[in-house]
Amino acid sequence: MEVILRDDIDKLGSRGDLVKVADGYARNFLLPRRLAVPATEANKKIVEQERQAALRREAKEKGAAEELGKLLAGVTLTTEQKAGEHDQLFGSVTSSDIAALLDKAGYTIDRRKITLDAPIKTLGEHKVPVKLHREVTVQVKLIVTREGGEPEPAAEAAAEAAAEAPETPAE
Repeated sequence: MEVILRDDIDKLGSRGDLVKVADGYARNFLLPRRLAVPATEANKKIVEQERQAALRREAKEKGAAEELGKLLAGVTLTTEQKAGEHDQLFGSVTSSDIAALLDKAGYTIDRRKITLDAPIKTLGEHKVPVKLHREVTVQVKLIVTREGGEPEPAAEAAAEAAAEAPETPAE
């Protein structure tokens, strides 16, 4: 039986494709779930109109994502976290934390669009990829600093050593 797909289906085809499938597969799976329609002339015209509308909507979404991407490209986020020796964070900075920082900066981005390979666990500057659209990904700069402006552990040790050293009068 020939059918026109209304959605992308793995290993079969994409939206609007005319495919030949087994009768039972079409009757029992594709047609009841409205994943396909029988290949008639009227259905071909309807599916073509839907495909054109989907292409226009997709182009509009991509354009909006590119505009937002231009704005986000210049954004630098800063967060303070507690950290131990060797610049290791006690916790981590996750996509939820970054989404909250972006929200404070005035950009409403869903945390699922922030694609971190792993949570950030070190101090310093990091590039965070934000996937705004299938084809639009922007790198946002994130700076993780030590909380409360605490001095570096090495600087603390040097300050303590200087305080413990007996003072010698200058002659």
